[in-house]
Amino acid sequence: MDFSWNEEEREFRGRVQQFLEQYWDRTAGERAMGDARKFERQLAEHGWLTMAWPEAYGGRDATHVEQMIFREEATLHEAPTGGMGPSMIGPCLIVHGTEEQKQEHLPPIAAGESRWCQGFSEPGSGSDLASLQTRAVRDGDDWVINGQKIWTSGAQHASWIHILTRTDPDAPKHRGISYFMLDMKTPGIAIRPIEQMHGAKGFNETFFEDVRVPHKNMIGDENRGWYAATTTLDFERSGAHRAAAVQRAFDRNFDYARQADSAGTGHRIVDHDPSRLAFADTHIEIDVGRTFGYRVGWMQGNGLVPNYEASMSKAFNSELTQRQARRAINMFGLYGGLVAGSARAPLDGAVGQEYMSTVSSTIAAGTSEVQRNIIATRGLGLPRG
Repeated sequence: MDFSWNEEEREFRGRVQQFLEQYWDRTAGERAMGDARKFERQLAEHGWLTMAWPEAYGGRDATHVEQMIFREEATLHEAPTGGMGPSMIGPCLIVHGTEEQKQEHLPPIAAGESRWCQGFSEPGSGSDLASLQTRAVRDGDDWVINGQKIWTSGAQHASWIHILTRTDPDAPKHRGISYFMLDMKTPGIAIRPIEQMHGAKGFNETFFEDVRVPHKNMIGDENRGWYAATTTLDFERSGAHRAAAVQRAFDRNFDYARQADSAGTGHRIVDHDPSRLAFADTHIEIDVGRTFGYRVGWMQGNGLVPNYEASMSKAFNSELTQRQARRAINMFGLYGGLVAGSARAPLDGAVGQEYMSTVSSTIAAGTSEVQRNIIATRGLGLPRG
C-alpha cells in the first residue's frame, strides 16, 4: 500500500476544502434538515456524493481514494455527505442489485433526491442480528411484512428503508433471511422517535403492520439476503471518516486547552503532565485509525473486497472515539460534565455531550465483540466456537 498522495489527489483535497469552507458553516450548530438537504444537492451537482460510482448510475467513475478524501474532509468540517444512500445501500446495489433496481434507485441517490434509513436491529436482535424475527410472507407478486425495528437512524426523515426480514422460519437463521427496499410512504409503517440521554432524537422505533412490498424490491435471492446485507455492513464499517471525527473533537479540545484559563484556576489544561500525555496518546492513535481507514479505501480502489479489514477499522476507531471522549471529560474535571448553557461549561457543554453520545460507538454498526470475531475467523483463520 502506498501511503502518499499523488498530485491529482492533493489537488482534489484542496478543492474539496475550499468548497466546504465557502459553502458550509461549521459554526452554525445543529442545522435544520432542509439546510442539509440543500447542501447535499450542491454536492451532487459537483458529482461528489457518489463520485466512485459508474457514470451510468450518476457517478463520475472516480477512484475510491477520491471518494474517501471527500468524506474525510466533509467529516472534518461537520458537513453532511448524503447519509446511507451514497455510503451503504447504493454500493450494495451496485454489487447485488438487478439492473432495474440500479436504474430506479441509484440516480436519485446520486442527485441527492432520496434519503435512506436502515431496518436491521430489533428489540431482541442487535449483536446477534441473524436472530431477527420481523416476518415477510409471500402473497402473489408482493410480500407482507410484520414486525418491529429499533435504533432506526433518521427514519423520520427517510424516503426509503432497506430492511432485513425472515422469510423461512424453519431454515438455519442465516439462511432464511431476505433483504428488501421499502418506500417509507407505504401504508402500515409507524415511526416513534427515541430520545437519547443527551437529548438527541436521531434514533427511532419503526413498526410494520401488514406492509406490502413488491417482490421486485428484494435485493439478492430469496432467503439469501444475509449475504447481500454483509456487503452493506462492510461499507458501513469502513472508512477514514471515523478517525476524522475524532480528529475534529481533538482539535477543538486542544485549542481550548491552550487558552490562558482553560483549567479554571488561572492555568492552562495543556500545561498539566497527564493532559499532555493524553493529547499525545490520542494524536498517535488518530494516525493509526486513519491508516486503517486508508487501507480500506486503497483496497476498494484496487478491486479488492475489504471484510475483516473493515472490521479492524470499525473496532479500532469506535473504541478510539470513546477513549478520546473519556480523556477529554477527565482532563476538564467536574466542569466537563456541565451541559450547554451552563456558565462554567467548557466549549458550551460539548465535552459532556460528546462523552454521552459516544457510549453507543462500540455497539452501533456491530459491536466490538462482533468485529473481533470477524477479525479472528476471517482475518486470522481461527476456528469458531
